[in-house]
Amino acid sequence: MNVIACIKRVPDSAARIRPAADGKSINAAGVKFVTSPFDELALEEALRQRDEAGEGTVTAISVGPPECADILRSALALGADEAVLLSRGEEHRLDPVMAAGALAEEIRECAFDLVLTGKQAIDDEGGQAPALLAEALGVPFAPAAVALTVEDGRAVARREVEGGLEILEFDLPAVVSVDKGINLPRYPNLKGIMAAKRKPLEVKEAAGRSTGRLELVALEEPPPKGAGRILGEGPDAARELAHVLREEESLI
Repeated sequence: MNVIACIKRVPDSAARIRPAADGKSINAAGVKFVTSPFDELALEEALRQRDEAGEGTVTAISVGPPECADILRSALALGADEAVLLSRGEEHRLDPVMAAGALAEEIRECAFDLVLTGKQAIDDEGGQAPALLAEALGVPFAPAAVALTVEDGRAVARREVEGGLEILEFDLPAVVSVDKGINLPRYPNLKGIMAAKRKPLEVKEAAGRSTGRLELVALEEPPPKGAGRILGEGPDAARELAHVLREEESLI
């Protein structure tokens, strides 16, 4: 089983994000970058599928600036066999079409059975790249899987929908995006960290479009929240609240 895990470098969700001076990007000073959490699930699932098959490889791939090598080294420490960085400079903002195109160009050259991604990245919450990647590769796509089984060249994915589960069956090769609940990612150990130093991390120039079809025109912080109001106590507070909701906010 040869599995490819696509991972993205994103700002840590606990970091304070501020717009840069250009008003179109973030000020990265002092911001910690990590693997997108849903992509951590994808990598863990790739490792599990390889181990359950008893043979094969896991290749971690990322598209982005040279700093993406950090998350790829982490993937190698967790157990990936090899890693590929499809490098683009910081000046190139990746839209989903560009990212999927660059990934597809690389993956076409690989002998793969399964491509795993997170259902979305936590920086833009777009969730478009996995479907675009499957379309570019011409293979089936199963979105937001919370369980995945593979046997004899076919796969079964389960995804949560309102009121129940949806079960998808499809032939391999395929692209599957994963959702929380599919697994619990492991932590690297010292042996894995040392082994990662000897594993291959190939750096290539990203193929495909160099400019996107989407233009980010502005990036702004949310407006500050207004001060709270104390409306009194007891029945008087309830009457005042009803008045505010009806007369000032037009909510009732």
